[in-house]
This record gives sequence, structure tokens and C-alpha cells, in this order.
Amino acid sequence: MKFDADFSQPTESRHRMHQTDVSRAQTLGADLRALRKARGLTLAELADSLGRSVGWLSQVERDLSEPSISDLRLIAEQLGVPMSLLFGHASAPANEQGYVVRAGARRPMGSGEEGLIEELLSPDLTDDFEVIHSTFRPGSRMQSPAQRPTQEVGYIISGRLELSIGNRRFSVGPGDSFRFRGEPYSWANPHDTPCVAIWVIAPPVY
Repeated sequence: MKFDADFSQPTESRHRMHQTDVSRAQTLGADLRALRKARGLTLAELADSLGRSVGWLSQVERDLSEPSISDLRLIAEQLGVPMSLLFGHASAPANEQGYVVRAGARRPMGSGEEGLIEELLSPDLTDDFEVIHSTFRPGSRMQSPAQRPTQEVGYIISGRLELSIGNRRFSVGPGDSFRFRGEPYSWANPHDTPCVAIWVIAPPVY
């Protein structure tokens, strides 16, 4: 009888392979690769925009080369993400990495200039989606409508949020959920209390 290659290995060997896969999934290189692919960029295209070789970028994505701070700043600019998102990979205990994100160890995203504070709830960016914890401060407003090639679902935990999706307007509150798929959207919190929401985005954009 012929066994599949994965199951022909001894149990201990398969366990070590699983541990390696998990540790690889939550690395900086894995996140960079996921972000690049989500934007439809090839290794060659991103490397060219960075002024780097394909070989160098491939090594970074495989965690065989460590980018400098200047490299990370340029990569973040090209991928349209804040530098803060590219840090924090070692914040979780080894046995929790890739599985659990503790409340005090969420990775921050964005500058918060619009009054929106976002934190990554997903352990990393290697899934087909990402889960975000969003806090909209009182009086905050999106500066200009955005449109991106994603499917997004939000769930309001507390407070109220005013949403524009395409040419429709909605007011959503605790327990309400919403979705948009590639339409232009914007948000505002003209109220006196913060609005807290859970946001699911596919594919990952941060």
C-alpha cells in the first residue's frame, strides 16, 4: 500500500513539520508575502519598485535575510501599510504564536489621525481574510471616501456609526452588522461616545 508523503512520516516527524509550518506562518516574511500577493504584485514588480533584486526580496519573504529599518519603511510605503504593522511578531509566547492574540499584544495599524484606532485581531496576515478591532472616536470622520477590491463585514459592539456605501446611507448601532463589496464607502461618528466595531476584510489589506 502506498501512503501519502505527509502520513508516511513518523508521528514525531510530522509534529516537528507542523511546528515549523506554524512558526513560519507568523513571520515577517510570511506577512510581506501575503500583503504582496493581496495587491497582485509579483516579486519582480515589488523588487523593482524598491530598487532591490528579486533574489533579495525572495530571501526576505523566506526569512533568510533581515531588512533594515530603511528597507521596512520603503516596503511599507510600497504596500500602503504603516510600519507598525511590520513589527510585533515576537510578542506572543512561542506556544501561542499563530493561534492566540492577547488583548494587550494586538498589533496597531495606522496613525489614528482620522480618529480611528485599529488593531489586528488575527494572529498574522497569512489567511484569506483579516480581523480588525476598530475604535471610532467621538466626532471622528473619514477624510475622503475609499474604494478597494475587498469584501468587508463589520459588526458594531458599542456606540453608533454613520456609513455611506455607494450612494446609500446607514446609521448602525450595537448588534448591527453590515457588508460592502468593492463599493466606495466612508464613515463618520458625529456622536458623543466612541464606536467600537469588529471588521473582517478579505483579502487582507493591512
